[in-house]
Amino acid sequence: MSTATTTSTAGKPIVCKAMVARAAKQPLTLETITVDPPKAGEVRVKVIANALCHTDVYTLDGCDPEGLFPCILGHEAGCIVESVGEGVTSVSPGDHVIPCYTPQCCEAQCIFCQSPKTNLCPKIRSTQGKGIMPDGSVRFKDQDGNPIYHFMGCSTMSEYTVLAEISCAKIEKEAPLDKVCLFGCGVSTGLGAVWNTCKVEVNSTVAVFGLGAVGLAVIQGAKMAGASKIIAVDINPSKFPAAIKMGATDVLDSSQLDKPVQSHIAGGLTPWGVDYSFDCTGNTQVMRAALECAHRGWGTSCVIGVAASGHEISTRPFQLVTGRVWKGTAFGGFKSRRDVPLLVERFMSGKLPIEDYITHEFNGVETTNDAIDALHGGNCLRAVVKY
Repeated sequence: MSTATTTSTAGKPIVCKAMVARAAKQPLTLETITVDPPKAGEVRVKVIANALCHTDVYTLDGCDPEGLFPCILGHEAGCIVESVGEGVTSVSPGDHVIPCYTPQCCEAQCIFCQSPKTNLCPKIRSTQGKGIMPDGSVRFKDQDGNPIYHFMGCSTMSEYTVLAEISCAKIEKEAPLDKVCLFGCGVSTGLGAVWNTCKVEVNSTVAVFGLGAVGLAVIQGAKMAGASKIIAVDINPSKFPAAIKMGATDVLDSSQLDKPVQSHIAGGLTPWGVDYSFDCTGNTQVMRAALECAHRGWGTSCVIGVAASGHEISTRPFQLVTGRVWKGTAFGGFKSRRDVPLLVERFMSGKLPIEDYITHEFNGVETTNDAIDALHGGNCLRAVVKY
């Protein structure tokens, strides 16, 4: 059983810079914080690169019912293990890891980890949703000694952070952390929605609503799965070239139609609808349109986008009676510690290119607000901040 590590900082608090979310709808503040050593079953890591995800902005904008302040956001990162707490055996100091907000405890008694049907391990869900570590405390303190909440079990908008061991996906050290950090959320989610949740087959027809990074990953995954027709839908035509590059066969500005987009796809672009549709917007009206353009008799529609708190989805029951299936996905159904290293391997072998997702790059944790501004700009897929 391993205990704390041999690094010079092991077992000691680390003082570093972090971008702290003090309140909803307010810019992050650059602060000097203290990161405590990892406790049993925990890992402290040095964050090398962090990619901005819309989920971070969603919480910062006050839309997340679990959003707590003050907190340190960030959950799509590449890190190096600095030290480990008692009992940690799967990673060691110097290992490269991707923090995963969907953990994988791998315990024999965990019916979720043992089931091939899901990746939703609940081992630390209750504390993670409360912004605390599994033992009920936090590892961050501000300069006045006040606690700062964690976020999604990751909190990677800090130069150092503490993770649960079961949230660490160990990857090969040769992989560039400022690229493969994207496998911590959005790209994996889109690919997995296609490959795991829906299991899109060769020659399938697909519609993708919302052409951010997740939507483009759905397109990439559908093309790799052999889909014959991939319809990319958005109200921002400037996103169409990227969609076509990823593999879209048709592009559609739904705001320019004189009929509901579902009627245009099912009955216009296709006789009966598409085999698979994916919502990557978080808009409940779009979720309905995605379902209703799915093929009569067997079409499947997958909800990926996260709707604002309190919003509900609706459709006529007849849509389901006539054979359509409505389903959702979290982290693309990937079992994080098992599957993220395999995605990195595919990237390193040249079989899964992801460089095109990175449209903006920044240097220093203090530039995170600039990265958020870029993400709001509309032409940003992923902004990566290198620390």
